[in-house]
This record gives sequence, structure tokens and C-alpha cells, in this order.
Amino acid sequence: MNLPYKISALLYCFDERDEILLLERAQEPNRGFWSPPGGKLKTDIGESPYACACREAHEEIGLSLSPQDLHLTGITSEHGYQDAAHWLMFLFEVKPRLSQVPPPMKEGRFAFFPRAALSGLRIPQTDLESIWPLFWQHRGGFFAAHCRCHPDGSNAWSVEQSIPIRP
Repeated sequence: MNLPYKISALLYCFDERDEILLLERAQEPNRGFWSPPGGKLKTDIGESPYACACREAHEEIGLSLSPQDLHLTGITSEHGYQDAAHWLMFLFEVKPRLSQVPPPMKEGRFAFFPRAALSGLRIPQTDLESIWPLFWQHRGGFFAAHCRCHPDGSNAWSVEQSIPIRP
């Protein structure tokens, strides 16, 4: 499938109660769905995934971060997502805890949610199926996964690397 390849960094931010910050997206992709904040790498200037995550944290959340403030929890690739693009996503947990909900912006509005509430939210299918379960399983560790998205809406997942955190 000959589609554009998009690269993004997603930010998994938590507050003092260990609730996750999500953005109800006002724009595509995934308009109307709850997702972690983040955005596309500026590939034309050779931006690194860490630099992108720091830039997006500042632009969307108002948070000044350095690469040391981030833990790369996972890398996910999606082949033919919504028949529109292939995606490569770097999933970063933000180490500093947030103390307040960021203000709304053009990308959407933010809210904190306890982990148990995620199943009741409108979340993209690939996130619900595998990305969230893999994130929770590997929080503090690392995973790499690939999803082949089929035109009928089904997805075939493979975990390419798994280094869960040991208790």
C-alpha cells in the first residue's frame, strides 16, 4: 500500500494521583477521540523524536522539558491506518508530574482520567486494542509493536520487542 509515512511523538503525562492526561481531539486524525497529547516530527529539519516530544510538551501543555524528563516506553508502527497513512509513533512517559489541567487549545481540550475510566472513553481502536494494554504492561520498561490495519477495520498486531518492568 503506497501511503505517506507519518512520524509522531505521544506524551503520557500523569498527575500526583497517577491519573493520565488525555486530549479530546478537535482535529483529525481521530477527531472526537481521547488520545495522549503529541504531534508530528518536523522531518524536514531532522527533528529527533525526543526533540519533538519536548517541543510538543511546550506547545500543547506549556511544559518545558528536556530529553532527561522523558522515558521512551514504546515504539508503535501502524501500516495503513484508516487507509490514509502509515504511522511510526514514539510513546514517551513524562517523568515530572503535572499539577493542573492545561487550558484548551486549537487541538482540543484536556482532562485527567484514572486508568479504570479509559474503557468508558471514546478512544481510537488501535489504542484500545493494543497500545494502552502494552503501555500499562511496559510502563517503566519498553516495547515495540506493529499493527497491520486492514480495510475491513480489523487489525493484526505483533509485538516485536518486550521488556516489561520487573517488580
